Amino acid sequence: MIKYYFKSIRSESVKEITEPKPGTWIHAEAPTAAEIELLVKKFKLDAGYLEDALDEDEVPRLERESEQSYIFVRYAYQNDEGDMDTAPLLIVFDTEVIVTVSALPLPAVGTLIKNRTDFATTQRAKLILLILSHISEQYDTSISQTSRRIKAIRSRLRGQGISNQDLIDFVTLEDELNEFLASLLPTNATLRRLLAGRQLPMFEEDEDIVEDLLLNNEQSIEAIRSNLRSISNIRDAYTAISSNNLNHTITVLTIATILIALPNVFFGMYGMNVALPFQNQGWAYGLIVGFNVVLILLIAAIARKKRVI
Repeated sequence: MIKYYFKSIRSESVKEITEPKPGTWIHAEAPTAAEIELLVKKFKLDAGYLEDALDEDEVPRLERESEQSYIFVRYAYQNDEGDMDTAPLLIVFDTEVIVTVSALPLPAVGTLIKNRTDFATTQRAKLILLILSHISEQYDTSISQTSRRIKAIRSRLRGQGISNQDLIDFVTLEDELNEFLASLLPTNATLRRLLAGRQLPMFEEDEDIVEDLLLNNEQSIEAIRSNLRSISNIRDAYTAISSNNLNHTITVLTIATILIALPNVFFGMYGMNVALPFQNQGWAYGLIVGFNVVLILLIAAIARKKRVI
C-alpha cells in the first residue's frame, strides 16, 4: 500500500493526494513487488534497499547513493501476542520527496497526521527528524512500562511471592530489552553520521534536534542496561532464596528423621524375642519412654543451639 501525503508551511492540515509532487511524503506499508517496482521507476530508487526494508532482521545504518540518502532505523511496536518488538523502517531522503518504507504499520504516520503536528512535508529534513523523534519517544514509553513491570515483580520478591509465571515474564522482558538495545546502539551510530556528514541539509536548529535525540537514546540505552541488571539481580536473589529455603527444609526433615529413628531403635530392641535387661519389670516401659524423651529433647536443644532449626 502506497500513500502520498502533502502539507506546505501555509497549510493547516496534511492532505492525502493521488499523485506525488515535489515536497510529498510517500509512505509504503508492506509494499508488494509491483509497488516496489513502481517506486523504483518513478523516483529512481535502489530496489535492493527497498527490499532490505522488508527484512525483519535489518539493522539500522546509513547509506548514500548519488543524491539520495537511505536511513535504516528500527521502531518499537506491540505484536499480536501483546509483547514489544521492533521492526525496520527505511527513510529515503531525495532532492524532491521523502519516501518511507515499512513492513508493518508505522505509528509515527498516524501521530503526525491525526494529531496535526506542526510540520510540513516540504521541510524534508525536519520531517525526518520528527519521525525519528517519535520513534525515540516510543522507545521511552516501552522502557518505562518495562521498568514498572520489573519493579512490581521485585516488590513481590520481598514477600517471596514470585511465581513461575514471573520467571517466564523475566525471560520475555529480557528479550524485549535486548531487542531495544540492539536497535538503539546502531541508531545512535547512524545519528552521529548524520551530524558528521552531509547526508541531510540541516540548519543549526536541526542539528540541536539530532543532538537531543542522541542524548535521549543514550539515556534509554542506560535505562535498558539498568533494567537488565535488575532482572539479573532479582533472578540471582530468587535463586539464593530458593536454595536457602530448600536447604532449611532438608535440614528440618533430616532432624525429624533422626528424632523418629532413635526411639525406634530402643522400641525395636524390646520387641525382639530375646532376653533383655529389665524386660520383666513393670517400670521398664516408662524408663524407655522417658529416656527417649530426654534424648529427643537433648538433640533438639543441640540443634537449636547450633541454629540448625
